[in-house]
Amino acid sequence: MNLGLFSGKKKYATLTVSSLEKEEPKKIEGNKEKEDKDLDKFQLWDKCPNCNEIIYIEDVKENNQICPKCNNYFKMSAKERIALLIDDGTFVEEDAKITATNPLNFPGYTEKLRSAREKTELNDGVISGTGKMNGVDVSIGAMDFSFMGGSMGAVVGEKLTRVIERGIEKKIPVVIVSTSGGARMHEGISSLMQMAKTSAALDKLRSNRLPFISIPVNPTTGGVTASFAMLGDVIITEPKALIGFAGPRVIEQTIKQKLPEGFQKSEFLLEHGMVDIIAKREELKDVVTRVIKNLMNI
Repeated sequence: MNLGLFSGKKKYATLTVSSLEKEEPKKIEGNKEKEDKDLDKFQLWDKCPNCNEIIYIEDVKENNQICPKCNNYFKMSAKERIALLIDDGTFVEEDAKITATNPLNFPGYTEKLRSAREKTELNDGVISGTGKMNGVDVSIGAMDFSFMGGSMGAVVGEKLTRVIERGIEKKIPVVIVSTSGGARMHEGISSLMQMAKTSAALDKLRSNRLPFISIPVNPTTGGVTASFAMLGDVIITEPKALIGFAGPRVIEQTIKQKLPEGFQKSEFLLEHGMVDIIAKREELKDVVTRVIKNLMNI
């Protein structure tokens, strides 16, 4: 992995955010997490945006957030991603109490943070910790698009950097599930710095000969794609996932050209060498485990 100007750095920048005091890891038992707050808790039915069929919400949830009629993939929360990938009862959450501040006094940002926390019951847009994946120890981070569009601010960058550092400390592989609209511009340059910070941490992981499995899912765009999401030793995604830097409409308006069919979808990216594997959601855990075992010779 070549990280350009960061590859020669022995130390990468750190950023102070609130609530960075030492905290005890939080053990999460089982897969029974609270429901995704994007849906009204009293709502029983919904319409699939792909096939327009009326579907029973509980059927979708029991089917890994996949439409039982047409196999359309719905977004998963970070908690659901952890439950999907990590063995039942083995996940230990880390850094749960780190919270963002409003360093630029950006108008309305404090209120948006409060609203996002109430809606998602998360302190920020990523859950991180350690657990076992089919018996294999991993350091894992999972982003949540429902928290301000999965934007990467100082807290997301800090927590993901700690995911990587934890992998180095424990000598275990790192897995990050990305879903994001890009940098959190409410935090200005502090947000953009997270691209360099996470990339430099991954260079240190590579120097320790430990694998990084990147799982960008629908959608993954902006600064997240331009940094750690595309630096995996192996990049695994799901069918029809949108992965790119700028959106297709913005690119077309900029270059004044019509883009190829399916541009920025995972199938197009696989064909052109940007991702390595497309795995069905129900097979994702087993695919990631096989890749890790091959890379770790276990």
